[in-house]
Amino acid sequence: MKIIPAIDIIDGKCVRLEKGDYNRLTVYADDPLEVAKRFEDHGIRYLHLVDLDGARSGKVVNADVLEKIATHTSLHIDFGGGVKSDADIQTVFDSGASQVTAGSMAVKNPEKVIEWLYIYGPEKIILGADVKDGQIAVSGWRESGNVDLWNFLESYYRQGIRHVISTDVSKDGMLQGPAIDMYRRIIERFPRLQVIASGGVTTLEDVEKLRQTGVAGVIIGKAIYENKITLKDLERYVG
Repeated sequence: MKIIPAIDIIDGKCVRLEKGDYNRLTVYADDPLEVAKRFEDHGIRYLHLVDLDGARSGKVVNADVLEKIATHTSLHIDFGGGVKSDADIQTVFDSGASQVTAGSMAVKNPEKVIEWLYIYGPEKIILGADVKDGQIAVSGWRESGNVDLWNFLESYYRQGIRHVISTDVSKDGMLQGPAIDMYRRIIERFPRLQVIASGGVTTLEDVEKLRQTGVAGVIIGKAIYENKITLKDLERYVG
């Protein structure tokens, strides 16, 4: 199971939101590169980088942050937020991302995401399935796409998607534990999907429970920044 710390970017700074609410924001570091280097120092090899400015504005804003981290670390970076056009996705890959997460676009413009899937291949495109009350949430979680989670996953599964990041929005940034049952159900229904769990991970016990479900990876954000889980603790899962 991959351990994937999250860095969310607003105004070039490392932040966290509660339930995706831009009005409930905490700044944890002014320099995301230093944070990324600290992750790497503990043996971590993966990074989930989210351009929250991009998610809000509908275009990639923080490609420079991505490029800086990609240039000065060897982290495998998946990037999401504001990737709406062919130019956006090319910029992100040119800036050093290993994978791109398609979230709102996968709901609002599935034809384009399927085109990217065929152009770049299933190892490069991650489906973002952010869930709010059983529906897919879009536009930085500020609205529901009125798309059922299971129908959404089924349609992309048939098109060849093999990586998905799924976040229960009600759990994100709340330090209340992850949506274990949801991940178990996704894996049972779509056994060939590489499922990455995100949202609510608070303790090492949560990490262990997720490992037992068979998820391919777990994204951890606020719990690291608030020392609920230390990078030293996570060393047992990396290497």
